[in-house]
Amino acid sequence: MTRKIHLFLIASCLFAQNRSAVRPTAVPGPATPLLNLLRQEIKPDQSMKDVRAIWETDRWQTFPKFEETAKNVAGIMRRAGLEDVEIVNAAADGVTQSGFWTTPLAWDVKTGTLEIVEPEVPADQRVLADFQKSPASLAMWSGPTPAGGVVTEVVLAPRNLQGVDAKGKLVFGLGGGAKMAAIRAGALGLISDNTENRDLLDERGWINSFGDKGWAFNKGDTPLVCFSITPRSGQFLRELLKKGPVKVRANVDARFYAGVYPYVTGVIRGTDGANAEEVLSLGHLFEIGANDNATGVAAIIAAAENLNRLIQAGKLPRPKRNIRVLAMGECYGTMHYLQNNKERVKRTIAAMCIDSPAGPQNMAMTEYTWIMNPDSAKSYVDALTLRLAEEYFPFVGRPWRWMAHRSTTDNFLGDPSIGIPTVMPYGGYGVMAHHNSADTPETVDPKSMRDMIVMNAAFAYFVAAAGPAEKRWMAELALTHSYRQMAATTEKILDQISSSKDAEGLGRLLYNSQARIDYALERETEAVKSAWNIEEAIQELSSYAKLQKSRLRRSVRDRATLLGLGAVEPIAPAGNPEARKIVVKRKRMGTITLDDLPREKRENFPAASFFGVPVAALYWCDGQRNLEEVIRLTEFEMGPQQFDFVGYFKFLEKNGYVEFVR
Repeated sequence: MTRKIHLFLIASCLFAQNRSAVRPTAVPGPATPLLNLLRQEIKPDQSMKDVRAIWETDRWQTFPKFEETAKNVAGIMRRAGLEDVEIVNAAADGVTQSGFWTTPLAWDVKTGTLEIVEPEVPADQRVLADFQKSPASLAMWSGPTPAGGVVTEVVLAPRNLQGVDAKGKLVFGLGGGAKMAAIRAGALGLISDNTENRDLLDERGWINSFGDKGWAFNKGDTPLVCFSITPRSGQFLRELLKKGPVKVRANVDARFYAGVYPYVTGVIRGTDGANAEEVLSLGHLFEIGANDNATGVAAIIAAAENLNRLIQAGKLPRPKRNIRVLAMGECYGTMHYLQNNKERVKRTIAAMCIDSPAGPQNMAMTEYTWIMNPDSAKSYVDALTLRLAEEYFPFVGRPWRWMAHRSTTDNFLGDPSIGIPTVMPYGGYGVMAHHNSADTPETVDPKSMRDMIVMNAAFAYFVAAAGPAEKRWMAELALTHSYRQMAATTEKILDQISSSKDAEGLGRLLYNSQARIDYALERETEAVKSAWNIEEAIQELSSYAKLQKSRLRRSVRDRATLLGLGAVEPIAPAGNPEARKIVVKRKRMGTITLDDLPREKRENFPAASFFGVPVAALYWCDGQRNLEEVIRLTEFEMGPQQFDFVGYFKFLEKNGYVEFVR
């Protein structure tokens, strides 16, 4: 999905901000012996073999192959010593919903070829796509051609199809919204050479978003043909089209059907019995790439396997809590698991999601960026993760970073409607091969795999085994992180004050600075309390917040004096009387994809599947806060916005996605 495109660039940009600063190596602490043991014991050899085994079936992108993958992964989990391993077959019928995510229709392919018929071309350039040789040749959920294939013309349409006769033809060169434009024009289908890295001339981009109303293909969507060709073939085709008409033979034997979308789970049992709390490690299956995401699934199973081995050898005691592994279809499988295991979810106290490439360490942009929880769900697990990274990565000589919450995959479990604090590492490819046929096992780096395994094993085990002393220590970690975050907030506002030039600007900063520190105090207090309620420490943090507020007031006063402005009074932002009267209650867990609502009925509001301003606001809606307060909190988290919050939530209420508390 495009939500993950260039996430490593986003992370790099955020690294330039103070919140992403990496601190020096930590002194030894309670987690140090565990990290040292894992670093010495864990080898990535078996996980590299598992990556290939998962990739060999997943790369075909068909649902029968996904079922094969699930069986293989269940076998790998059993080999790893996990107990209670089960394959759950969620419906893939294009109708069933988990939360507001509509599970896709199952899809299968026998043939998918595209070859030039006219004009005559060299034999080695005639075949543009062949699914059997490169499964990325077909878009996932491509529709079929008439039986035996069809000869048709290619139409070049770089911008849109206005004034172009595309009926029954294949359209080449459309950008965003290509499918719906082709449907309106009556086209047979699409040819795309879009890819995130056009320097990979002989590889092709993977098209896995091909629904009419959203990501996946649902019941009632249009079965349009869609081929993906390489940049080299794309350039060749463009040159031919400049000279005259081009005819191709397209032959796709594909079918849609009500099938299953499986996921696999297993557990290392803790000592606390049947109703023990759980720590969850999850990674998604069913993509064509080895890095994305066979590496993620192989890494979390390897972490469990090594923990099992060390427990059985007596080198680690069995933890109090269960350690669970979940391998599933991205988002759809996760939502089904959450909805159908509500009691288990209530007992799940922390999670790590791994959806990460394992690119070569010696190449730029492959360091891991740790993504934290949203402000609406602050937790000690953020500070714990940073501490583990501080201790581990210097040993292997690898830089690392962290960034504020962004959900780009299954790291959305911190959503307050779900309630599982979740962290996630994201790495880079070195040579960018995201959603590309070039993402093969040969590009996976064993050292990067080792790093993911060690960090996941350390996180899962430490939380699962934590007793009162460890919880108390994790609360102190969260407290230290809170001081740093509050200081960073103050520093940013001080910079704004120092560059302010008028009384109005200073007045707004004076009001905002006090409110912003109160917000930071509230959020950071929640993070500390999520591990241990250290009352005296919380009081000290509150006192520190008061000092920062005093410091900011003094800075405003001094700036006003320097500018000759006299006394400055705080200026509150304009209120929103209409928003003040609205209290939003969420009807289901998770985000609102709008994949059951036709695009023409969306009133230009976004399908907010992943984290952004609408989702941040949704997270703050608890059925108690009014919308004015939700907007205030969202802007503290995301910055000032021009978004029509009132209009958006009225739209959601009108279409049955939320309700207003009257």
